[in-house]
Amino acid sequence: MKKDKFTIDRQFLRWLAPGLGVKRWLLLMIFGMTLIGLGIGYVQVQLYRIVEVPDVFYYLTLQFLDRWVRALLVGGTGIAAFILGFYLFNKSILKSVRGSDSKPIRDVLWEQRIAVTKPRIVAIGGGHGLSALLRGLKNYTTNITAIVTVADDGGSSGRLRRELGVLPPGDFRMCIAALADDESLVTQLFQYRFGSGVGLSGHSFGNLFIAALAELTGSFERAVVESGKVMAIKGRIVPSTLQDVTLCAELVELKRADMEAGAEASHTSVRGESSIGKTGYPIERVWLEPNDPPAFPDAVKAILDADLVVMGPGSLFTSVMPNLLVPGIMQALRQTSAQRVYVANVATERGETDKFTLSDHVKALEAHIGRGIVDLVIANNHLSPDFRPPTGVDMVNPETVLPNSVTRVVLADVTDNEHPWRHDPQKLAAAVMGLIQTR
Repeated sequence: MKKDKFTIDRQFLRWLAPGLGVKRWLLLMIFGMTLIGLGIGYVQVQLYRIVEVPDVFYYLTLQFLDRWVRALLVGGTGIAAFILGFYLFNKSILKSVRGSDSKPIRDVLWEQRIAVTKPRIVAIGGGHGLSALLRGLKNYTTNITAIVTVADDGGSSGRLRRELGVLPPGDFRMCIAALADDESLVTQLFQYRFGSGVGLSGHSFGNLFIAALAELTGSFERAVVESGKVMAIKGRIVPSTLQDVTLCAELVELKRADMEAGAEASHTSVRGESSIGKTGYPIERVWLEPNDPPAFPDAVKAILDADLVVMGPGSLFTSVMPNLLVPGIMQALRQTSAQRVYVANVATERGETDKFTLSDHVKALEAHIGRGIVDLVIANNHLSPDFRPPTGVDMVNPETVLPNSVTRVVLADVTDNEHPWRHDPQKLAAAVMGLIQTR
């Protein structure tokens, strides 16, 4: 019982924490109440002088006590009443406005104020890689801006894109869930995918929710913002562009083993993000159609204002690259003073980066966006000799130095213990935050 009381007291004291922006207004309220009390006292004195008051007022105004005792008693009672009233005001009125399950308003104010001093991080990508990074970063800062690709055209997102004409919501849904409370029932509902039903099978609830909000609000970006409010996310999520873009790829019509043997190859092109990795042919290059989509202004501003910009992890050609190919995003990356980091995948991806080394990943990145944009690379250095990745997947061997590149490499154990070919959100976030602390 004592422990609970102590906890409550400490929580209440958060109102007095530095930087909250509340103490000044509390002092103003107390000052105003003091003036009101002095005014009432002055009126009371004057009333005693000119009007004969009933004897009961002698007891109501504590005239039978010593003057100093009376002052301390009245003043102490007033302070206690003020503190109790203020506490109950926060607990009942404001809690009712925000909802019974919401955080106390003092904690919300504290998070908003303290966020000003936290590093501003921009994460660029899509798919499961970006959501894994966000899931870890939210434990360090709320100054997170996720810039998400809009090139997805497969699965539930592709169906909604074709049938409703909305931007693909799937990657946005995963980012919203990643920045929300992982244990929340609402988060689980947002990620729920229908397994049956005519027209519903394969769709996730979150995708349908965002698509419906886009219809109601009249804009996709507004739908993402409102979805984030519903989920009470830590950070914000924006598209790299609002243009309806198609990701295209030029493929080499030879298997990689044949290329290494010196066989001649022809080239072919593929349209659509979901089709690029299905052929099994090596990817020569990717581009967007139209090739000059305007960047979303908030995404550009976030990059320019950032302390750290993180590209990846995720599918190199189909999740990370589509954002970087937007001219405005590429230009902002060149102009920002933030440290620019590329998080390399732990393992290769079938149909996309087969047999890629760490150097191959960076070479492909530089071939598309130019050199000098990536300052350093975070790569995994935890390779267990007993580990056997899934068929067709190879672990990316760490390199301390990348040939013909000015990019530095930072090695760290960022793998998931149960699925070592994937990133662990907490380990990855710790490695990213370590770059800020040592900069």
